[in-house]
Amino acid sequence: MLQTPQGTAILDRVQKIPIFHTLRMRVDELGEGFCRATVPYDRKFDGVFDSFHGGLLMTVADSVACFAVMTMTGPDEPMTTTDMNIRFLAPCRSDLTAEARVIKLGRTLCPLAIDLFDAAGVRVAVAQVNYIRLGTRSS
Repeated sequence: MLQTPQGTAILDRVQKIPIFHTLRMRVDELGEGFCRATVPYDRKFDGVFDSFHGGLLMTVADSVACFAVMTMTGPDEPMTTTDMNIRFLAPCRSDLTAEARVIKLGRTLCPLAIDLFDAAGVRVAVAQVNYIRLGTRSS
């Protein structure tokens, strides 16, 4: 875990995000440009085929990506997702772990790669998310 004042500030900020609590998300590790988080499996989040709903996998990937960017920008820099994609590889019927890594922290854009795993360590999806740093743009 990022044992710094910034790490504490990031965790404080993350705790204020409603979807974080709805999904019962837990940040397991923060590092420079990296975040690992776990979401407990709950059948109420299943899709049509009795597995973790794909839209929620995408939500988890997007959220964990944001947390990873915060390790490099701080928790207060305004930013938003510009685009994202996901490739589903296997159904997830257990707790979900997502690992996000910053590919590049640009002045404006910040692409990330996210791997999602089930409790047995099987990769269930891979995603890419791109964030735009709104505080670094000129008006």
